[in-house]
Amino acid sequence: MSSFVLNVIGKGAEPALFAPLATGEAVVLSPGHAFDLPVSDQSALDAARALAGAAPFDINLMPVANRRKKLLIADMDSTIINCECLDELADMAGLKAKVSVITERAMKGEIEFSSALRERLALLKGLPLAALERVWRERIRLNPGAKELVATMGANGARTLLVSSGFTYYTARVAAAAGFDDHQANVLLDDGKTLTGVPQEPIVGREAKLIRLEAEIAQLGIAADDVLAVGDGANDLAMIKRAGLGVAYHAKPVVAAQADASIVHSDLSALLYLQGYRDAEIARFG
Repeated sequence: MSSFVLNVIGKGAEPALFAPLATGEAVVLSPGHAFDLPVSDQSALDAARALAGAAPFDINLMPVANRRKKLLIADMDSTIINCECLDELADMAGLKAKVSVITERAMKGEIEFSSALRERLALLKGLPLAALERVWRERIRLNPGAKELVATMGANGARTLLVSSGFTYYTARVAAAAGFDDHQANVLLDDGKTLTGVPQEPIVGREAKLIRLEAEIAQLGIAADDVLAVGDGANDLAMIKRAGLGVAYHAKPVVAAQADASIVHSDLSALLYLQGYRDAEIARFG
């Protein structure tokens, strides 16, 4: 029996295209959308991507053993939700263009995250607290598949955790909306009316995310191989590399290059297909 399966996700994805690589029968996870194909070894991944050409398929190689994970640890901004909250707050102050450039460089790993966060927050000193609620109401949306991912893994015994380098004001709301068990993020400091322009220390960045992952492993009595970590930016890399299944989701190139799997075209339900879930097992929301 093969130790690996080729996992293919995308509209119109059919096993026949990849038949030359197969060592057994395909397992259809979602008709016309997702399937597993047993292959002989890891060299099949490059061959499969070559066969697919420009087709908008997410193709990854997954080990057969221990596919369904017991802990989901997810980034929030541009992963579980559709935007970068700090950039949207900056927009309220007329500073989005300036702040988003710093955000982009930090997410690419070009500058150190903590100093970038302090620099961006300093620009927002004096922003009325009402802007936080306005961003929540007007800008933030769950990305497609977020609720399905969290609910399905939770129903199958996994703990689900939102760990963000953003802010607790938003992680509390997003965690509740998506159904996460817990959340962790930075705390925005204010004077009762406006932002002070500084975060509460210590800052939740790359190392803090890894520390939380390790703490959850110890508390749950599981192994790192039992963890699925997903994110899009350089500050997610430590937890992505530590997890048994580290997923780059619509991510920066530096992240995609080091993750176990990369999702470029599909929504967050793809993380369930990566684990071998079939459509009938996935929680659905209207």
